[in-house]
Parts: sequence; structure tokens; C-alpha cells
Amino acid sequence: MTGDIAHLGHVEMLTDRYEESLDFFTRVYGLKLTEEDGASAYLRAWDDYEHHSLKLTRAGTTGVGHIGYRAASPEALERRAAAIEAAGYKVHGWVDGDPGHGRAFRFEDPFAHVFEIYYDTNRYAPAGADRPALKNMSSAFTGVPPRRIDHLNLLAEDVAEFRTFMETCLGARVTEYIQLDNGRIGGCWFTVNNKSYDLACTEEHGRGDGRLHHVTYATDQREDILRAADIFLQNGVHIETGPHKHAIQGTFFLYVWEPAGNRVELANAGARLILAPDWEPVMWTEADREKGQAWGLKTIETFHTHGTPPVQE
Repeated sequence: MTGDIAHLGHVEMLTDRYEESLDFFTRVYGLKLTEEDGASAYLRAWDDYEHHSLKLTRAGTTGVGHIGYRAASPEALERRAAAIEAAGYKVHGWVDGDPGHGRAFRFEDPFAHVFEIYYDTNRYAPAGADRPALKNMSSAFTGVPPRRIDHLNLLAEDVAEFRTFMETCLGARVTEYIQLDNGRIGGCWFTVNNKSYDLACTEEHGRGDGRLHHVTYATDQREDILRAADIFLQNGVHIETGPHKHAIQGTFFLYVWEPAGNRVELANAGARLILAPDWEPVMWTEADREKGQAWGLKTIETFHTHGTPPVQE
């Protein structure tokens, strides 16, 4: 049933350089540390209302641990769990929630990415210097600063099969997609609400399984991204591409690699929302994509080949 899922809640990112990654995300990137235990740090942007939107986990590898979506109600959570079990996808079942949210139903897509859906959540309660000046903000802001988690991009060998998974398990709809000349779908952009997208899936070119392309936070203004580029430069962060504007979805972007090699984006989509109930997905062809990004910047090779964890030769 569409409408059962409210929004993308959080992403768990794995790092084999935990201290360096945590320093990057807090001191340089501008996320806030809500809580830390022996294995993970729980981070959030200044206007994320929940306990965390990024779980950074100490590991022997990189990539994504799991993706969390919040259901629209307790009843919606139960409906989704039943639908996923009936659909025959690999199910991990109910797990106790991480700090910040209640029990969650875990399952996998056909490409070994782990998802969970939860409903019960803890709203972040700012105090002291983190208390915002305005009541309609979740906390004070510092740094770059990213405002909220926006989306993530996963890699899959068969994007059409992943599309079926998203439509079946999360009730997602496609807003834009790439149609390749060979008949395959090269990428799909999905939404579960009125945002233009909260998850993208693009074709895996590295022969890997369960890999992450990037995690993205949204800034309040496009100018924040221009300032971020200077901050990244000053701190020796690898800037992969941008600042520039995507043709697909029209977002102003900047991509960097955090110290462990996971790709992270800052993006600004402006006020673009998908409000039409009869929205027709926008199709992009290979000829369209060969023109480059919105203002002509050609997509660099690593954008097609780099994902985490790296594929062992």
C-alpha cells in the first residue's frame, strides 16, 4: 500500500578508519554527535528531527550496513512487514532498534543491501548551546552546514529488478530514470513521499554485491556548497567532482570521499517537490546522458566505477 512509508530515516555507514571518519563527519562535514558507544557513532544534521540520520560503524570494511525507513504508523509498519514476507524477499525479521528508535523489521533486496522499517522513534531534544533560536528548528547549526539527510544511491546489477523490490516492499514510485540503448535501465530515482527522490539505484559496473555509491545531505542554500568546497580543500578532503548541477533531478552537487573512501555528497534541490498525483516518470536516454551534466560538465570515470566496499581483484 502506497503511503505506508513516511520517509528515509537513517543510513548505517561502515568505516575501517573510524576515528578519521568521525572527525570528518563532525569537525569538517558539520554533523552533530548525538551518542557514541563502543562500535558506532550516531550523527544527525541540524534539522533532522530524529536521534540520528547517520550511524557510523567501526568495521573491517566500508560501504553500507543498513538503510532505515520510518513507517507512517504502527499499522503501516505491520502491513509492510506482512507484504515483504509475502513477496518472498530475504527476511531477517524483527530486531531491537538501535538507540533512538524502536523495533524494526529487517529484510534484503536481491543485491544484498539490508533495509529496515521502524515506527517508534525518539525526537532529538536540544539543550544548552544546541538549543535553536527559533522554535521550528530541530537544533542550532554549525559548520558547512548540512540541514538534513536527503538520499542515498545504491548500486545493483539489475536496476529493473531493484525497481520491483522498491515498489513492492516500500511502495516507492519512480520519478526519473535512465533508459539504456541495450534495453536495460541504467538508473532509477525513487520517492516514498513528495520529495523528488530519497533513494537512487544505478547500475553496478564493478562486479560487486551490496555496494554503496553515496550518501547525501541537503544544504539550506546553494552557496553553502560553494563554501563547503573551500572547507574540504582546506582540510585535505578528496573532492571528486563538482560543485556543479545535475541534469537528472536538477540538484546542485558536490561529491567528496570521506577518509575511509565512502563517497559523500552535499546537494541542494531548491524547492523541487513532486506534487502531481499522476506524475509521469522522466526518461533520460544515453544520448541525453552523453551531453554531460546540466551545464555540460562531463561525468568523470570514477563516478561510474568507484563504490564501497571496493571490489577485490
